[in-house]
Amino acid sequence: MNEQEMLKEKLATLRSEHRDLDDVIARLHERAPFDQLQMQRLKKRKLALKDQITVLESRMLPDIIA
Repeated sequence: MNEQEMLKEKLATLRSEHRDLDDVIARLHERAPFDQLQMQRLKKRKLALKDQITVLESRMLPDIIA
């Protein structure tokens, strides 16, 4: 397995976890009252995943010489 394939696999895993967190956060919002601390932790984790996704996506793009 080459580096590109490993990056694609990792990216798919991160995107899946990001979507799952979206669902969890949405369900938690529907319940009233909800645990604010838990919500903050979930959102922080979601943001960290988004950052990791962005880094991996940028690594997958070829370097363009302008």
